Amino acid sequence: MYQNVRMKEEAKVAVIGGGSWATALAHIVLQNKSHINWFIYEKEIIEHLQEHKNNPQYLSSLEFNTQQITFYNNIQEVIKDSDIILMVVPSAYIKSTMGNEDIDFSGKLFISAVKGIIPVDNLTITQYFGKRYNIPDDHLLVVSGPSHAEEVAMQRLTYLTVGCSNSENANAVADLIKCSFVKTIISSDVIGIEYVAVLKNIYALATGIAHGMGYGDNFIAVLVSNAVREMKRFLNVAYKGTTKRKIHHSVYLGDLLVTAYSQFSRNRTFGTMIGKGYSVKSTMLEMNMVAEGYYAAACIKELNKELKVNMPITEAVYNILYEKFSPSMEMRLLIEKLQ
Repeated sequence: MYQNVRMKEEAKVAVIGGGSWATALAHIVLQNKSHINWFIYEKEIIEHLQEHKNNPQYLSSLEFNTQQITFYNNIQEVIKDSDIILMVVPSAYIKSTMGNEDIDFSGKLFISAVKGIIPVDNLTITQYFGKRYNIPDDHLLVVSGPSHAEEVAMQRLTYLTVGCSNSENANAVADLIKCSFVKTIISSDVIGIEYVAVLKNIYALATGIAHGMGYGDNFIAVLVSNAVREMKRFLNVAYKGTTKRKIHHSVYLGDLLVTAYSQFSRNRTFGTMIGKGYSVKSTMLEMNMVAEGYYAAACIKELNKELKVNMPITEAVYNILYEKFSPSMEMRLLIEKLQ
């Protein structure tokens, strides 16, 4: 039977993932917990952390007290040994990370910090885990907001929103990630937050493509303002929910702005390279991190076949990435559709 999981000191927290955001979140949680369980797929990263106290590939400036960490390379074991599961794996790799075995999530809180969508299934992360592992809605949470891992690692002030249908569980997780440089906000709009986290990556690709092609701030401001309207149109059709969503709040508009404009945005960087003439394949080889917007463009395109929302920016990004249309031609066509 599911009950609220109170965030007591003895509640065991698992961080799943070894990338930059997982590393930053592990460091945040250790501000409030004396111990975490940390699953990392790459054994060499675990070995390096154990010996040198830092992640060699991501945010290497962050130092960890490894006596506070139990490292895992087996996903079933880390979930069995934990009460709160913080998922921070790129969406394209979640299925391979979880494997084909049934895993028991009974009584556990599942928190997604993944700003992506499951390819092919076209489900948000909480939708997928709820369906695949029979986790009830009040135990499915999402953490999102304007938050680049690099700035969190530098302890620059960050606001994160915790979404859950159960306010007590949302507050418990908010307390888990709240610290001197992280403030938290509570919301009940779980799926809406997830969709925005998916869409904003597509729009960041678009701004990156424009930037790479030499378009300036004036045009990019128009592009982003149209992206806000496109995002709102999609949400109104795809998922109205029961909440009175305010698109100008930080978890929606703020997350779009930081991803579209920041030097740390991997999606903007990906788009910039495409705009400069790199192929998708060469861009992927050049970058050391996953750009979620690449997968998101195909998923939203597929979802929109049924929804039929007017989404010219998403269409343009999809055509450039998947249909190999000329960025210059596609951008000229898009310009005529913007207001």
